[in-house]
Amino acid sequence: MPKAQVAAQARKLQDIPNIGPSIADDLCALGIHEPKQLIGKDPYALYDRMTEISGVAHDPCLCDCFISAVRFMEGAPPHPWWHYTGERKRDFAERSASSKQAR
Repeated sequence: MPKAQVAAQARKLQDIPNIGPSIADDLCALGIHEPKQLIGKDPYALYDRMTEISGVAHDPCLCDCFISAVRFMEGAPPHPWWHYTGERKRDFAERSASSKQAR
C-alpha cells in the first residue's frame, strides 16, 4: 500500500512515510495510536520517552523517524527520514553541551 502524500490521507500510523510496523508499535507504546495524535508532539521527547519505557538506548535514527512523522502530520511534505538527521544531530549536540555546562 502506498504511503500518504499529505497528512489528511494518513488513516493509520503505517500510512505515514517512514513508519513501518516496528515504529508504529513504538508509537503505540507511547500512547499514540492515530496519526493525528502526532500533531503538536515533541519528537525528541517521544524518543526520550521510548528510551525510558524500553530501558535501552535506541538508534538515533528512530528519533529521525519520529521527527519525520511529526513534521509530516503538521503539514511538511513527505521526506525520507534521513532528511532530518542534521536537525537531530544539532539538537543532540546542543543537549550534550547543555548537560556538560550544568555539571
